[in-house]
Amino acid sequence: MAQVIVPARKVLREQFGIQANPGQFIVALAGNPNVGKSTVFNALTGLRQHTGNWPGKTVDNAQGTFSYNNRSFLLVDLPGTYSIMAHTAEEQIARDFICFGRPDVTLVVVDATCLERNLNLALQIMEITSQVVVCVNLMDEARKKQIQVNINLLEKELGVPVVATAARQNEGLNHLLATLYRIATGECKTHHKQLQYSPEVEAAIAQLLPNIERHIDKRLNARWVALRLLDGDRAFIESIALHLQLSGNPVVREAIQ
Repeated sequence: MAQVIVPARKVLREQFGIQANPGQFIVALAGNPNVGKSTVFNALTGLRQHTGNWPGKTVDNAQGTFSYNNRSFLLVDLPGTYSIMAHTAEEQIARDFICFGRPDVTLVVVDATCLERNLNLALQIMEITSQVVVCVNLMDEARKKQIQVNINLLEKELGVPVVATAARQNEGLNHLLATLYRIATGECKTHHKQLQYSPEVEAAIAQLLPNIERHIDKRLNARWVALRLLDGDRAFIESIALHLQLSGNPVVREAIQ
């Protein structure tokens, strides 16, 4: 079956209802509920925002714009989720947008007072894309609770930029804007650490990768696709068929048998 390559902006418009201007950077805003994600969204976009629903869903879709260094950014607020393993409509939207919408940057907001719980989502997203900035928000609450966060060490461990903020006080937002700009423009390259699984899983991934890479080229993270196929994630397989026109792909067909 011939492959149909759908331009990223066409996917954004037709599948996600995102109308981006030419040359505008797309930033996906992700995070667990109650980490101050909406506060970060409002602090960055101000009144330059509008809300609606994701196409075919009853889930809210908020978008806003901001500018930095004479470049325009469209910030897309993804539903708050604890995971992107797609067990709910919210998780599926977040996963599909990061995976198929191909944002220039994914900004993951975490709560400085409970990093252990929040970083699970960040690590999942980093398996999809390396274009990640982690925003450690609620630093003011962490100080009240006498919690210290070593931002430099966290950045070293994750291999992506980490920015400390207290969005309600506008603390750290200028640094956040500069970091988003550097990632979006390619000025800053990430070196995120890849999670390693058991030898059996790694062997299965290695076996799948050549066929996956041949069919999807570089439009998706082939390793992450292999992991989802090994999971037998039917919803994701359907999403591949929808967004990449790979419904006749033998790799997909074999994986769901």
